[in-house]
Amino acid sequence: MKLAVDAMGGDDAPRAVVEGVELARDVRDDIEFILFGDEAQVRPLLKNDHHIKIVQADEVIGMDEEPVRAVKKKRKSSLVLAAKAVKNGDADALVSIGSSGALLVSSLLLVGRIRGVDRPGFTATLPVINDDRGFTMVDAGANADAKVQNIVQYSLLAKYYVENVRGINNPRIGLINNGTEADKGDMIHRKMHDALQELGDKGQINFIGNVESRDLLNGVTDIAVTDGFTGNAVLKSIEGTASSIISMLKSGIKQGGIGSKLGALLLKGTLKKIAKKMDYKKQGGAVLLGLKAPVIKGHGNSDAETMKYCLTNAADVVKSGYVKAITDHFNEHEINPTDEVIKSE
Repeated sequence: MKLAVDAMGGDDAPRAVVEGVELARDVRDDIEFILFGDEAQVRPLLKNDHHIKIVQADEVIGMDEEPVRAVKKKRKSSLVLAAKAVKNGDADALVSIGSSGALLVSSLLLVGRIRGVDRPGFTATLPVINDDRGFTMVDAGANADAKVQNIVQYSLLAKYYVENVRGINNPRIGLINNGTEADKGDMIHRKMHDALQELGDKGQINFIGNVESRDLLNGVTDIAVTDGFTGNAVLKSIEGTASSIISMLKSGIKQGGIGSKLGALLLKGTLKKIAKKMDYKKQGGAVLLGLKAPVIKGHGNSDAETMKYCLTNAADVVKSGYVKAITDHFNEHEINPTDEVIKSE
């Protein structure tokens, strides 16, 4: 398979991108990487070009540029050229750690949405305490505002993603809300709940009702659906809390005297497992669900190791057949909440 890689996006581009590509290539011999970027900067960073091709890109879209204007103006940028490669069938997936907004715009304009999907949504796969599988959240930041119809579509997009890519059959789907009761939340969340319940009653999803964000790390659901504003806030809260707890443990051990150090030595293996589980960098980036081809967004501050996981995750999504599965579902079913829900939205 072929992955189109934006070599110039991210805080430490192109170095982190190129090093990550070589790490991914060394563990996956079934991938050809097409790097879009300034060849004068990219090629000297390569140890060798086995399974790696460089395509010259004369422009770069910065993290602070207005996305729509930048994508339309900088048609020779690394991101736009990579998206065009996917559109033209020259690559199977797009990977970038650059501007989220520009990636979203270029994906919509060039890669294109699956028929029946109004707004794609970002996934985030996060760990749970007593399960190595974790849970998947969508939307994690693509759309701050979401209508009932968007949440219904997110539930189906996530269901097929989790089944095909993560191997969880008939995943539990919960709506993030401020309480578990069906009548909790503001008016829009009540309508979202009713629409998802209707889809569940039809047997199209395994809807378990409302879930609270405090229970997500306890494995209350396999999929958490929400609007992009809430999802992004939850995501950053979990990531920030995980990082803070690990830092507090390290600080406490260093400052706690000989007893703390001896205790840490005895618990070294356990502490490493906890740190590994809570390391969001190994989750493989956020997949933009609802497009005609896989698009994966990594953290802008990704290092080479994080970039490697983004690339291998992209390959797994391509190999899974997820896009075909969800496309077939939307072609076979007309997915709409009840007319009453839409009118009162």
